[in-house]
Amino acid sequence: MILGTAGHVDHGKTALVRALTGVDTDRLKEEKARGITIELGFAELDLRGRVRFGVVDVPGHEDFVRAMVAGAAGMDVVLLAIAADEGVMPQTREHLAIVDLLDVQELVVAVTKCDLVDPEWLELVDADIAELLAGTRYADARRVPTSATKESGLDALLDALLDAAARVQTAEAADLVRLPLDRVFTIQGTGTVVTGTLWSGTLRVGDRVHVLPQGLDAKVRGIQVHERDVEEARAGDRTAVSLSGEGADRTLVARGATLVTSPDWTVTWMVTARVRVLPDAGWSLVHHQRVHFHHGTAGVLARCALLGAEEIGPGESGWVQFRLEEPLTVRARDRVVIRAYSPVTTIGGGVVAEAMPPKRNRLDDRTRAALEALVEGSPAEAIAAHVELQGWAGAAKQALPVHTGFAPVLVGSGLAELGATRILVTAQRGFGPEVRADAQELVLRAVEEGHAEDPLRPTIPLAAVRSAFPSWAPPDLADAVVGGLVAEGRLEAAEGGVRRPGHRPALSQEQDAASARLEEIFLSGGLGAPAVDELPEELRARRDLWPLLRRLESLGVVRLVADGLFLGGAELDAAAARIRAALGGQTNLGPTAFRDVLPVTRKRLLPLLAYFDGLGTTLRRGEGRDVPE
Repeated sequence: MILGTAGHVDHGKTALVRALTGVDTDRLKEEKARGITIELGFAELDLRGRVRFGVVDVPGHEDFVRAMVAGAAGMDVVLLAIAADEGVMPQTREHLAIVDLLDVQELVVAVTKCDLVDPEWLELVDADIAELLAGTRYADARRVPTSATKESGLDALLDALLDAAARVQTAEAADLVRLPLDRVFTIQGTGTVVTGTLWSGTLRVGDRVHVLPQGLDAKVRGIQVHERDVEEARAGDRTAVSLSGEGADRTLVARGATLVTSPDWTVTWMVTARVRVLPDAGWSLVHHQRVHFHHGTAGVLARCALLGAEEIGPGESGWVQFRLEEPLTVRARDRVVIRAYSPVTTIGGGVVAEAMPPKRNRLDDRTRAALEALVEGSPAEAIAAHVELQGWAGAAKQALPVHTGFAPVLVGSGLAELGATRILVTAQRGFGPEVRADAQELVLRAVEEGHAEDPLRPTIPLAAVRSAFPSWAPPDLADAVVGGLVAEGRLEAAEGGVRRPGHRPALSQEQDAASARLEEIFLSGGLGAPAVDELPEELRARRDLWPLLRRLESLGVVRLVADGLFLGGAELDAAAARIRAALGGQTNLGPTAFRDVLPVTRKRLLPLLAYFDGLGTTLRRGEGRDVPE
């Protein structure tokens, strides 16, 4: 797990970490000279062999809150340091607000420097801390008096941390790999090294990785967890990774980038989130306001597009779409922190509902309910909501863990819970019930119209059914809908198409006679049978001529060779056999070479050869043709 510090500058966070771990996390000369933490520091804390914490020591000075937010991302437990001689200070409040906005699960308060005050003063400070925590999720957090210099209260603090750790729900190791980077540096002989808290998944030596948003590829050469070489790092580990490949270019990769392994991660320039403005922030969010948008270890500028009220005031919540000025790698249910553009102070934060949304201006009730399900619902509810929001485009199945915020195994169970009744799932995408209902209506209407236009056609070709769908609909949607309607008995599949159940075209006596005459003309004429426009006048004048021809084609009696040219199927098969027998293995043949096996006029020969090219019986090579053996 990750244990992070928080608290006002000079309240003893680094000294407390040093007392607990023996590690001085202030590694920079400037930090030692000024006596304050400027950059993130790291250590390891083994709690009596029961819990291993990666410790992230964050800056407390107001000038370095951005670094603090980057360090707070991924924390499981926060150790809030409040000095007994000063009590609650401005950065105490801001840090507490940030860890609450980031949804850090557990908090323990270390009342530091207790050796500098008397018991009566300490009691007053404790009352102030209780008032600070009241009304937050941390109201019942343990408050432990300590002194790093006297090493007092440390055992009680370790006990409190153990209790907090026991309540933490750890990340799913089988989830997608995501490592937000908080440091990038070069070590001679090792190359580029990136560090961060592994938010999810299991990263292994040898893995191929992508560095986003830069879009760079790299390979994991080695992994360390707290300076120990390991073969893999798991969710919650403080991780250092040495990279090779283009993603190891130190000039291109910096804090704020994210290392992933799955190709289903994509970068976004827009995020829809439910935002809460801090009650004591002194700020409101208004439309088109420019803010600092903090996500993970990244901080970018963004514009606010409010999706409901004209203003979100202190203590209020609302839906906002953030138009980012730089791309980020975001997942549904991620937590974000919002800070004012100037002066830079924390306004509020929220939870992501859509990582790659369409541009929105207002929300109707149905969209708002779907967004709520994405941030609050079960895996099944979140999947159903995301699928519904995608409309006719559908939701990519492989990307559901990114767009719902749940691990692949939970997505799988959610899909199983939904079943075929609540969403339509094709090989690659999922569609909501409204799309499925509309799509079924389009299919059934296309079949009915096909039967009405051509009553003699036994089935309606699938191509005709697919053409009824919007051009932007995925190609496999129509086939999935047809399959569902066939399974439900609302359609029948036959002869490469579909038809109304029980539909059997019946010819009248007069039509039967006309069909028999057409069949006799085509079959007796062999390869020289007349084209449609050469048929006898009484046949050409029939309104049902083309339905009769298509019926003969569906029965396999004739085949369409070229526009308006039908020939007997058996005669065409015999001609193909003659071509292979007489000319198989020969190359660069001109049209005259086929006259012996295809005894027809030149006018008829060329469309016949084009027909056999399409079958692969002949192969067109420039001006000539080859005949495979």
